[in-house]
Amino acid sequence: MRGTRGAGFSLVELMVTLAVLAIVVAIAVPSYRMLIRSSQLSTATNELVAGFALARSEAQKNGLGAGVCASSAGSGCDGASWGDGWMVWSDRDGDGAFGDGDDVLRFTSGIPAVQGNAGDLDIVYGARGIRRADANQSVILRLDTCGSQKLQRRLVVAKTGQVRVTQEACS
Repeated sequence: MRGTRGAGFSLVELMVTLAVLAIVVAIAVPSYRMLIRSSQLSTATNELVAGFALARSEAQKNGLGAGVCASSAGSGCDGASWGDGWMVWSDRDGDGAFGDGDDVLRFTSGIPAVQGNAGDLDIVYGARGIRRADANQSVILRLDTCGSQKLQRRLVVAKTGQVRVTQEACS
C-alpha cells in the first residue's frame, strides 16, 4: 500500500495558511483600533448629552436649578477640561454654583483617549430648564490622536437648553 496517503495538511500547506492569516491580521488590527477609539468618543459624547438632559430635567423638577461641570473626581467642579470627566448636580440653594448643600446626581469619569476643551466648564440650568447664560456654549470632545478624520464632536448647548452635536475634523 505505497500509494495510500493519509488525510491532513502537509507542513508547507500549514505554513502558507499561517502566512496568509498573519497578513490579514496585520491589515485588520489598525482599523479595529481606530474603530474602538471612535466608539470611545461616541460613548463620551452620548454620556455628556445624557448628563445635560438629566440636569435640565432636574432643574425643572426641583424648581431651583441644576448644572453640569467638568470634574475629575465627582466631588467638586475641579476639572481642568471636559476630558477629565463631568458631574451633574442639583442646585438645592438656587445660587447657580455647586456648593455644600448641593447633591451630585451623576459622575462620569473621563476616558483617557478623549480630550475636551478647557473653556466653558460649567453649564447651569435655571428653574424652568433654561440655561442661565445668555449665549450658546460649546463643549468639544475629540480623540487625542485623530489626524484629519472627523473624530471631533462639538456639543452646542443653546439658551433653551437643547443640545446640538456636530462632527468635525480635528483642529
